[in-house]
Amino acid sequence: MLAGLRSHRGPILVVANWSGEFPGLVGLLNLAGSMTKAGTPYSVLWSEDFTDDWALQGLKTWLDTGRLTHDTSHVRDLPALTSLPASPETELGTALARQLVTEKAVIGVFDEGCTGMYNAIFDDELLNPMGIYKERLSQSALVAEMSRVTEEEAAGVRAWLDAAGLAFHTGTDEATELTDAQLLSQFAMYVAALRMADDFGLDAVGIQYQQGLKDTVPASDLAEGLLDNVERPPVRSRDGSRELYPEAALPHFNEVDEGVAVDSLITNRIWTAMGLDPATTLHDIRWGEEYEGRFVWVMEISGSVPASHNGGYGRSWSMRQPPMFFPLGGGTLSGVSKPGEIVWSRVFIMDGELHADLGRATVVDLPEEETRRRLDATTPQWPIMHAVLHGVTRDQFMARHRANHLNVVYAPDAETADKGLLAKAAMFAGLGIKVHLCGDTALG
Repeated sequence: MLAGLRSHRGPILVVANWSGEFPGLVGLLNLAGSMTKAGTPYSVLWSEDFTDDWALQGLKTWLDTGRLTHDTSHVRDLPALTSLPASPETELGTALARQLVTEKAVIGVFDEGCTGMYNAIFDDELLNPMGIYKERLSQSALVAEMSRVTEEEAAGVRAWLDAAGLAFHTGTDEATELTDAQLLSQFAMYVAALRMADDFGLDAVGIQYQQGLKDTVPASDLAEGLLDNVERPPVRSRDGSRELYPEAALPHFNEVDEGVAVDSLITNRIWTAMGLDPATTLHDIRWGEEYEGRFVWVMEISGSVPASHNGGYGRSWSMRQPPMFFPLGGGTLSGVSKPGEIVWSRVFIMDGELHADLGRATVVDLPEEETRRRLDATTPQWPIMHAVLHGVTRDQFMARHRANHLNVVYAPDAETADKGLLAKAAMFAGLGIKVHLCGDTALG
């Protein structure tokens, strides 16, 4: 759609119904983020059925004026770092920014542009000044590397996960069920991805996930979720002499979203330096509803999260990806995200520059029947997070967010989460990213 809209000469209104059944809200935010990057003016509107006064008045305003604006008073620019109170967190973020610019990092990109996400492609001219460089890789090379992984190596990954307690929901029908053969292919991809990352000295890796690869091998989900976790099946170099990335997460940016790549790389370095679990993941902003007086978002990634987000492998499971999306199958790494404190963020392109929105949220524990209702209203095979944003309403978030994805990372408590947010803000700013605080944070 972007190709036609980018040259469209009239006003543009992007509309989605407020429903989790199909990811229309995800599509609205993806298109909005892409038009933001392209510099194409647009307006957005959402409603459950477009009979409410808010939506009708919004539509009338757009029809009368060609423009519709929403409340974004929850967003404010980060003050200059020099004006912030000195703290170990700002010093850490600033020092890590200097280190990245000097020592540089490489992200491995397995084919850009997944599912039309123009907003997820970051030009080298924006990345390189921060010390981040791309190694452009082909998914066909990943498939070729998979063929070199022995069956014994792939079976070893399965045995490790069985021992760790990951539950596999398997059957025998290749067309509709998750099979052992599909899983072995996914484990071969996990081994292959780590070996290729080692070959190129990668600090993060992104697999396109759907287009092309889905017609060649089972889904990449399991590999992605395993890579993001510190505790994961060990993989050795081809000659067996070394363990690859031992006791460390290798950040994976799902769907080759390079905004997630920048964010995950920075988060990994800060959380590791703070002695925290650096497991991070993106989520789709899928949907949400009120529950007992609070608006609780349904955040879902289309396949896998690091197991630590669910509370470990024993609280995680693997189900077959829906055949509509993945004809060759493959398992997810699913679960219900554990309750706790998180920092959420998004790096995006606006006015030709890198920006980052940062905020705080609490992951809440909903009753099992409510979780099941929300899963059944979206995609029950996928991981789910019940999130309550701090100081940001539903409509404020939708009006501001410039992507279909947001990044999340856990902290052990609210105080530590606030410190982590401050360190992230300082590192973003130290790299030249324009930082915006959203809602209630430790910085006001």
